[in-house]
Amino acid sequence: MQLVVGPTVLRECQGVIQRKNPTTLPDLAQLLASGLVETSHAPTQKQISAAEVHVQYTPDAHVLAEAILAKPDWFVTHDKEHFLKHRSRIDLPFEIGTPGDVLQRFKDDLIQP
Repeated sequence: MQLVVGPTVLRECQGVIQRKNPTTLPDLAQLLASGLVETSHAPTQKQISAAEVHVQYTPDAHVLAEAILAKPDWFVTHDKEHFLKHRSRIDLPFEIGTPGDVLQRFKDDLIQP
């Protein structure tokens, strides 16, 4: 299993930590390094526009375009408004869910014979 984070999400995460508790930025860097987290590529404007077909909110379309470029099995989010509430209508080659959804799927896959 490989964890891939888009550059937009990574910047947002760093910004939140910088505002709320900047002394923990080295901890974030250490977690990302020890988890062997990869960063996806930045999307083109054309790719962002294509993602807006699924999510009309441009900042989230940017994040979705990064995910599409990464070709994941799962797009993991807590964004109820733009992703989770509408996931059944978003037709993409990967699943959209919360971290709990992913963990539950792993658990179910381990239990199944």
